[in-house]
Amino acid sequence: TNPSIFQKAISSGDGYEQQLTDLAARRVTVEEALRMITTADVRDAADILRPVFDATGGQDGRVSIEVDPRLAHNTTATVAEAKQLAWLVDRPNTLIKIPATKAGLPAITETIGRGISVNVTLIFSLERYRAVMDAYLAGLEKAKAAGLDLSRIHSVASFFVSRVDTEIDKRLDAIGTDEAKAAKGKSALANARLAYEAYEEVFSSDRWAPLDKAQANKQRPLWASTGVKDPSLKDTLYVDDLVA
Repeated sequence: TNPSIFQKAISSGDGYEQQLTDLAARRVTVEEALRMITTADVRDAADILRPVFDATGGQDGRVSIEVDPRLAHNTTATVAEAKQLAWLVDRPNTLIKIPATKAGLPAITETIGRGISVNVTLIFSLERYRAVMDAYLAGLEKAKAAGLDLSRIHSVASFFVSRVDTEIDKRLDAIGTDEAKAAKGKSALANARLAYEAYEEVFSSDRWAPLDKAQANKQRPLWASTGVKDPSLKDTLYVDDLVA
């Protein structure tokens, strides 16, 4: 789930009509209405997927809910929002989605340190991905020091793929040479391969070893934005090549 998906769902069709009517009758604010609708949806989805969560030992069957995007550059507010969302949804198979902004990095550490599972979103560069993994490990170290059960804390790092090509291919087109054109559609996959290499390095490091011994879960990389944006490219390009 993310705000744009909810916006599309709520504004089209009649699936939310009764909820909206009831909320309007109570004269709640728009923000309160949105919070009640989205957390109820996520709670229901988490319940539907709970058998998968139980069957896979917590690896799958998870639902994400995003902190308010307007808080992306405010660490304290992001942590407060993450705590509130985790409390409102109150399901073990929920991930709180936090963007990988500079302010988001310490928020990830603090949220993980409190035992709240996190989906880190909007990661584009290798430098920022390494910072995200560092923030996750720091959070686990805080949780371990606080005596929390690390096996119950999960995280994924949503590393964006196709949007990297969208930006770089635009620049290659501007260059206009045959060499530049031949490089189109290749940067995103190269970036993702290097990201996976970084993941393997970090989660086999000396720093990871004591956390692994304490039954911590690796922060799994999640390939986001794998739909091809350029119609001239094969529509399964990113999925095919990432799997291979």
